[in-house]
Amino acid sequence: MPSKSCVMCERPASDVPLLTLDYRDSTFCVCPQHLPVLIHDPGQLIGKLPGAERLRPSDIHD
Repeated sequence: MPSKSCVMCERPASDVPLLTLDYRDSTFCVCPQHLPVLIHDPGQLIGKLPGAERLRPSDIHD
C-alpha cells in the first residue's frame, strides 16, 4: 500500500498529521497547513486534485 501524503506539499503521514478527503470515488489527503487552501482557494489544487477547477471557494458571511 503506498504511503499517504498531502496533495499540496506531498509530506507523508510519517511527518505530519493528514486529513482524509473522499472525492470523486477516490481518497486524497491534506495536511492541516493546507486545509485552508481546500476551503478558501481550491484553484491552487488544479493539477493536484482531479476536478479542482470545478471547486469554488467557501463564501463565509458573519
